[in-house]
Amino acid sequence: MKKILLIEDEILIQKSLKKLLEARGAVVSVESSGKEAIETIFQNEFDKIICDLMLKDITGFDVIEESKKKYTIEEIGNLFVIITAYSSQQVLDKAKSYGCSVLSKPFEDMNTALETFLG
Repeated sequence: MKKILLIEDEILIQKSLKKLLEARGAVVSVESSGKEAIETIFQNEFDKIICDLMLKDITGFDVIEESKKKYTIEEIGNLFVIITAYSSQQVLDKAKSYGCSVLSKPFEDMNTALETFLG
């Protein structure tokens, strides 16, 4: 059973993804705030962390930077999937520097997205 942290501040997307992941057997924790997500990351262990790039308080990359205090860059690359509606080349390059996957919202194929999230 995969343990997933979903960091997404748009409630409709958050609830929909949580429901879809749980239907596939995952245990899903959710956070709407990047700063609260960082606390959750330090207090728990997750198999995957799905993180929206543009949160209301900080960016997904800020969450990743803070996570470097707990995880190696290799672990971060395996753990994090960035989701964003703003997938510019700059964003893709920065995600690649962390080794993270990036999925653009809206997702082209929900099954492929879920498989990526469940890794």
